[in-house]
Amino acid sequence: MANTTARITVNGEETPISPAAPHTTTLDFLRDRGLTGTKEGCAEGECGACSVLVARPGVNKPTDWVAVNACLVPVAALDGQEIVTAEGLATAGEPGMPPALHPVQQEMAVRGGSQCGYCTPGFVCSMAAEYYRPDRCAHADAGDGTDAGHGDAEHGPNGFDLHALSGNLCRCTGYRPIRDAAFAVGEPADEDPLAQRRERPAPEPAVTEYAQDGSSFLRPGTLAETLELLRARPDAVVVAGSTDWGVEVNIRARRADCVIAIDRLPELRELRVESGHIEIGAAVTLTEIERRLDGEVPLLAELFPQFASRLIRNSATLGGNLGTGSPIGDSPPVLLALEASVVLAGADGEREVPLAEYFTGYRQSVRRPGELIRAVRIPLPLSPVTAFHKIAKRRFDDISSVAVAFALDVEDGVVRKARIGLGGVAATPIRALATEAALEGEAWTAETVEAAARVLRGEGTPMDDHRASSLYRSAMLGQSLLKLYAQTTEAVSS
Repeated sequence: MANTTARITVNGEETPISPAAPHTTTLDFLRDRGLTGTKEGCAEGECGACSVLVARPGVNKPTDWVAVNACLVPVAALDGQEIVTAEGLATAGEPGMPPALHPVQQEMAVRGGSQCGYCTPGFVCSMAAEYYRPDRCAHADAGDGTDAGHGDAEHGPNGFDLHALSGNLCRCTGYRPIRDAAFAVGEPADEDPLAQRRERPAPEPAVTEYAQDGSSFLRPGTLAETLELLRARPDAVVVAGSTDWGVEVNIRARRADCVIAIDRLPELRELRVESGHIEIGAAVTLTEIERRLDGEVPLLAELFPQFASRLIRNSATLGGNLGTGSPIGDSPPVLLALEASVVLAGADGEREVPLAEYFTGYRQSVRRPGELIRAVRIPLPLSPVTAFHKIAKRRFDDISSVAVAFALDVEDGVVRKARIGLGGVAATPIRALATEAALEGEAWTAETVEAAARVLRGEGTPMDDHRASSLYRSAMLGQSLLKLYAQTTEAVSS
């Protein structure tokens, strides 16, 4: 029997999800209902033509408007939630008159940021999320929204962070008019209904049992219920942000008899800084981690802007990135350098496993059937010398050819401890153990670093593929350590 109680609020109107299949994306659900402003460009979360706003628990206010890729999120995952599309941003005009454009729509129009219009609704939704970000504030010398007065090329005088648009890739007008529109928007008006909505709590996660045509989408209410469900359904696909599973559904036509959503489980949504460690819940999104830690872990702060795009980071989680076991995920090298461990929860209890012992083979780990990653623990204190180097063909929103993370303790000119995490050079993310040994106990000098760089070039088993050759990957490993030394020598010596 179909479940007809699952519902979603779209542009202020509640509507049933039925009869959509459990694997139906939010993008297809919206388009089937005539909201065709939401477009499909790539179907894998890289172009942003599908972005919509979702009301989520806020960091600085009860609710944040968060932009997500509608092409990746199953609509069943939004049971009980509120979303706004590009059509819903405009406000009703006088009788007989067209709706009044939203401020971000107006600026995109008057500054020439839209040409064919295919990508524009996605840009507008991503811009609107940044427009409503509670801690966005104009500089004192902001002026009229032109370049004068802004701190750097990626931040406007109005506080607009261009990284908010890093997942919106169409550029048929060139990027300057779009940037000009972003830098021109002001503060939301007091009577703006979406700004007012931020003052009320976001919808609570709904316990969902949605079934159609023999397949189901389930969202249990507690971790204990989830673990019992996994014991009964070991074949189930577990999703958080769906940034990986959504690609499988769209590009490879994967289907699952049962999908279990864990992204809103309270037990997986905690972030605590304690005396001996930082514990990050497996379902806390990367954007939430970034804003809540606010630079407290410099190595993570360096990782986040280079991890996919803001649209992806608004949904992706550390638990998901580790759970997929991909050898080219960007977070594992960083967490390896930080000596992190994962807390695995099963119906029979919990256990903590060092991340260096977690991966056992290509997309394989020590996680047992029925177990979930509940949290990631980062021990304190942190090493003071850190860096994350991502080698990719694009500056942002790209898959790594090589990723290298460093965490070093250098005291009195001597390397007391070295931890180096590598991605993209083996079947799993790995620690560069031989290089760590070559550095520890040695003077932090050019001679030591050059010798260790030669060792680092031999770490792992890099392969040739369409992203890079094995020789290039090996060369980049050694070059990365030389770069770290060049960047940090002055800071270490001082």
